[in-house]
Amino acid sequence: MTYALDTNILIHYLNKTPSVIHCFDETVMKGDDLVIPNIVDYELKRGFRIAQAPKKEAAYNVLTTAPRFCYVVEMDIYTWQTAEQVYADLYYKGYTIGELDILIAAFCLEKKYTLVTNNVKHFEKIDGLKIVDWAGAI
Repeated sequence: MTYALDTNILIHYLNKTPSVIHCFDETVMKGDDLVIPNIVDYELKRGFRIAQAPKKEAAYNVLTTAPRFCYVVEMDIYTWQTAEQVYADLYYKGYTIGELDILIAAFCLEKKYTLVTNNVKHFEKIDGLKIVDWAGAI
């Protein structure tokens, strides 16, 4: 199984939230994959710059360069096409979420990944999206 990590879960990881650390460790032990959509990578890195948080940025860089742990994956044209449909579906339901969240959800749908987020409410109205919340897991 492959899990795509949302920004808030990575922040929990960097802040050493016990349930998130446990789920990371358990996932790696099972041999499942952890990926970071490049949009999430962007969100984190801009946050590091704004907050002037070089220690958090260094910890994130270790996470994304450690062998067989977590890696950044680029979105492709199919993700953008899926995002167009997700946006339209939400629009017709009378529900909106942020553009970056639409792209993250579309990435997961297109790749058939499970989204790991602590912001379930933003994503729960998207048909077919598999979601787990590691921050509230234990």
